[in-house]
Amino acid sequence: MLRFLGRIFVSAQTQRSLNPATVHRCFCSAAYPCLAVKPIMEPKLYRPPPEVRGMTSLDKDAFTQTITVPALRVPIGVLNKVVKSLKKSSIQRPGVPRVVQDKEQSSDFRLVLLDPRRVSSPSSFSETEAEALRSFSVSEELHYYELKLTYDNLKSEEVLEAVLPQGQDVTSAFSRVGHIAHMNLRDHQLTYKKLIGQVIMDKNPGVTCVVNKTNIIDSTYRNFKMEVLAGEENMVAKVKENGVTYEFDFSRVYWNPRLSTEHQRVVQLVKRGDTVFDIFAGVGPFAIPAARLGASILANDLNPESYRWLQHNCKLNKVESKVRAFNLDGRAFIRGPLKQELPVLMRGTSAIHVVMNLPALALDFLDAFRGLLHHQEPPCDENLPTVHCYGFSKDDDPDTDVVERASRSLGFPLKNRCSVHFVRNVAPNKDMMCVRFTLPKDILFGSDAEESEQIEEPASKRQKCEETTNAT
Repeated sequence: MLRFLGRIFVSAQTQRSLNPATVHRCFCSAAYPCLAVKPIMEPKLYRPPPEVRGMTSLDKDAFTQTITVPALRVPIGVLNKVVKSLKKSSIQRPGVPRVVQDKEQSSDFRLVLLDPRRVSSPSSFSETEAEALRSFSVSEELHYYELKLTYDNLKSEEVLEAVLPQGQDVTSAFSRVGHIAHMNLRDHQLTYKKLIGQVIMDKNPGVTCVVNKTNIIDSTYRNFKMEVLAGEENMVAKVKENGVTYEFDFSRVYWNPRLSTEHQRVVQLVKRGDTVFDIFAGVGPFAIPAARLGASILANDLNPESYRWLQHNCKLNKVESKVRAFNLDGRAFIRGPLKQELPVLMRGTSAIHVVMNLPALALDFLDAFRGLLHHQEPPCDENLPTVHCYGFSKDDDPDTDVVERASRSLGFPLKNRCSVHFVRNVAPNKDMMCVRFTLPKDILFGSDAEESEQIEEPASKRQKCEETTNAT
């Protein structure tokens, strides 16, 4: 706001310092004596016709408008050099040429169109620009040009700002998932949803379908109902993230393009020969890139569609031999495949990772590790799994909040025994966090919840390990 007010103040000061007669003389050149322009240009390049306000069905022709812009008359011999030198001052609009034919139809000159918000008089040019014009023997005298702007020359936010009621939030933001633009419209925008969808599709090359989320994410299958606002109803998307290609039905599985950096961060912790248990795998954004690095993967998702597309993406990326896919509840996966594989892996030296990316519920699943291996002898070597567990927090201190909740679910105090990573802000006062910790031996081999809350390892188990170590 301070920066915005500062710009207004500077603009006002500049306008007061200009001599109106000088400005008029600059624009009313000998080449075009019959046309008159305002001494001071409008602050906005495009001012929409008032009749488009409240439009709910897109009428592209209604946005057509002719505006006056300043221009320089430039010899064609130095045209390219001048255009390059005036890059910051020349007009920048979608589909609008910066160079047009001289109205005198002279073959020796062209008009270079300037942005009236930047250039209102010869003194508007920077010192570098003015010096360049002098070196090319180009007059700084400003001419003007009647420029026709159409819907095609407008940006999406300009169209929506012109249509939606004044004072209401204007959104042109969306998540891109392949050819699909996914929006999250607010209630006051729903009256204009079809128009908004059409504008977004028109202004973003490659987008052939625009959808709006109509309910919150289902915690079971992590998908949500959506409405097609514009374009085709093809929901099978193809995306590329961190060099890996994925295909899936966006309407039936969970995919968030804003998590690509987080996927990469965790995958970079995995080394060749490691094992990754991905409990809520989705279509494979953790599992598949980790498999491409040479890790062995056990990936699970309760959603049958996610399971199907996970298998498809493994084949698509040629890692099906590295990934074993499961279609189980998270606890069933922990107490089934993970429990079966863990004892052997813990006797090895390669790292074991457990990824739990279901931030709405994952912290509550940590209790499934209590006493998971309580009928087995604990290994003497400390090759324990590293858990990466995600959670949402609305607390003022999200780090402490997720650690305390993880500790309660696990039955073990994790304070000072874990690290917390901020992933992203998902809504006002709602953060996505990742808690990373080594799964305590007490938890895995404890006989029940009460026993697993001990911080110290039972003496009998420590003694057996010490005896075995001494024996070797």
